[in-house]
Amino acid sequence: MTQEGTNIGFEDHAAEVRPGEELDLARLRPFLRSHFPEAEGLLTVQQFPSGHSNLTYFVSLGEKEMVLRRPPYGSKVKAAHDMGREFRVLSKLHSVYPAPQALLYCDDASILGAPFYLMERIHGIILRRELPAGLQIPAEKARQLNESFIDNLARLHRLDYAAIGLGDLGKPQGYLERQVRGWIERYYGSRTHDLPEVEHLAAWLKEHLPGQSGATLIHNDYKFDNMILDAEDIIQVKGVLDWEMCTLGDPLSDLGTAIAYWVDPEDPAELQSIHWGPTTLPGSLSRSQLVQRYAQQTGRDVGNIIYYYVFALFKTAVITQQIYYRYHHGLTKDARFAALLKVTRVLLNAAERAVEKDSL
Repeated sequence: MTQEGTNIGFEDHAAEVRPGEELDLARLRPFLRSHFPEAEGLLTVQQFPSGHSNLTYFVSLGEKEMVLRRPPYGSKVKAAHDMGREFRVLSKLHSVYPAPQALLYCDDASILGAPFYLMERIHGIILRRELPAGLQIPAEKARQLNESFIDNLARLHRLDYAAIGLGDLGKPQGYLERQVRGWIERYYGSRTHDLPEVEHLAAWLKEHLPGQSGATLIHNDYKFDNMILDAEDIIQVKGVLDWEMCTLGDPLSDLGTAIAYWVDPEDPAELQSIHWGPTTLPGSLSRSQLVQRYAQQTGRDVGNIIYYYVFALFKTAVITQQIYYRYHHGLTKDARFAALLKVTRVLLNAAERAVEKDSL
């Protein structure tokens, strides 16, 4: 720790830009200077090391710190990388929810080869797969952090999306049915290997489709490494990141996604091996306890949460398959993507277990 009683030394940092994902600084520099004339000094760019979808860079123009987001290279899924849409969501959300302030949007592809936007840099801690070396979270603090995690999701679902100007962001009626059909189609559009689990799960999802549980603003990728936590008090959420899949839809699908990323200590070793964050610390809530707390916070009926959990596992498996497809066909050279076919299989196996046992 750098200061007594704080975790400032564990704040998230950017690193060198990965090969093949460099930005054209000769074009970016004059563009930024024209829009931020008060910022004087050198332009430096680093890249945040996590994330498998939109690319995120730390941009410094003199002493002005910003974060730049652009679509990934080689992606087939254009609708999932709508920079203008993500910029608009942040522009509306910032005043009512812990989301970064949007600064500038550019749809001129001649600058960086694709649309991009800039937002404020929020300093804090991001919990990724493993805790930063030396960071300790006592059991009571872990429990409070988990409660804050799920309470913040409930807070998002309570927002009046029409009042903040996002009433036309999506079409909530029939949302879940479209999602199920769409993600099944996306799998077949990115298939590289024969995965027989898909046939069974696709049939089960169609057959057991529940009625809609309501309509709220949903994040669609809510997990620890999309949150910035306060280094002074780690249970406080300073910012939620990665709003590329945000829309209006069934809030239980958002809860399902959150718990699909959540690994319990009793889960099989293969699921433990792909854990998305530190969810098994002593004092942590289980998936079932998260669902129970969400129900208490929102008053929603969560009796059919198994369906949403299975669908979220299936959807996440398709996402990892889509990313692996890019690697398999040489559209990206990011070595992290080589193992994603295994991740896809593990997620599909977890979904099949949940169906068989009818349990989280």
